[in-house]
Amino acid sequence: MIDWHIVCDFDGTITRTDVIDSILQRFADPSWEAIENEWLAGDIGSRECLSRQLALVKATPAELLGFFDTVEIDPDFPDFVDHVIGLGASFEVVSDGIEQGIARILARHYVSLLPILANRLRQVDHQRWRIDFPHASDACRAASGNCKCKSTPSAQRVLVIGDGQSDMCVAATADFVFAKDRLAEHCERNGIPHARFDSFAELPALLALLPNASAANATSFNTETFNAETQELFHHV
Repeated sequence: MIDWHIVCDFDGTITRTDVIDSILQRFADPSWEAIENEWLAGDIGSRECLSRQLALVKATPAELLGFFDTVEIDPDFPDFVDHVIGLGASFEVVSDGIEQGIARILARHYVSLLPILANRLRQVDHQRWRIDFPHASDACRAASGNCKCKSTPSAQRVLVIGDGQSDMCVAATADFVFAKDRLAEHCERNGIPHARFDSFAELPALLALLPNASAANATSFNTETFNAETQELFHHV
């Protein structure tokens, strides 16, 4: 795995639920759902969506921290991180979620020192917040708050792990994708090389099927380099 860089989503991938959606359900005016529907329909990007939604949140810092401390992750994620780092891969958590929440949640589950690229929550007053986008790009085709394509190095093969709409753009340029839910459906519709998964417990065995190579491929990995048996296994995971 020394030639691979892993870009891993957080909400709904490492966690069981979408953290921002849960914050909005608990602390925001219900009009956040109409904004969400605009994003899902492709009428706005996630940067605009999140800016408008987080402006609707009313919560104290203590309430938000208390909420973050209730969020559970896939119990097999910490062992997976140890496994891939032991194999020599580089690993980043790249999310359109909230950096402070991700860091706190991972630390509570004994996952630390991983690079986290995510949006940042800023306090406006005692109960009001805004969200900043340090990893946005005006050139982002998806108008995302966090342009995940910026996190893909040209000198390594890229493995994307994700579950939803914020992962679709970067999945199209990755060498391979481990996908859940809507991302898996998107990969199937668009012929993107991928394997479905439900738990990080499944991924070490799938990693062993990825090709080893000393040179990176700047475009998508060609599944024709797999033999027929391996392709069949991936497509039926």
